[in-house]
Amino acid sequence: MTDLLAGAYLAKGTIGNVGTPGAPIASFSLVVVPSQNSVSGTVVITQAISGPDGNIVVPVTGKIYATGFGQFTQVVSLQGQYVHSFPPPAIGAFLADFDAHLAIDGAWNGTGGFSYYQHNIENAPVKAVANLQAELA
Repeated sequence: MTDLLAGAYLAKGTIGNVGTPGAPIASFSLVVVPSQNSVSGTVVITQAISGPDGNIVVPVTGKIYATGFGQFTQVVSLQGQYVHSFPPPAIGAFLADFDAHLAIDGAWNGTGGFSYYQHNIENAPVKAVANLQAELA
């Protein structure tokens, strides 16, 4: 099992215009296993609004690939689902889709976008919270 996780590391960062009032921000915490081209973890979407879109937690899985050229040396795709509740006075909830795409450098900085229930954010900055590429295995 350890051989399968060789080279795995933790990546943490944000997607979005941090500091822009009202802008949705997707904060990610991902375990990256380059040898398996896989990523998995959690994305938390925060926005300074009331209601169900103010704080969303999404378990995600995805893929990471090396591009082999240019400023952005890796591409990442993430997918997941979360329970979206209707705002009062409505009653009910449903599974909503989340997806994200990133073009990043080796330090997890670059550009990307994400979408979730009735929201689509494109050309957003991707910033690493800290360079946490210390190996896990």
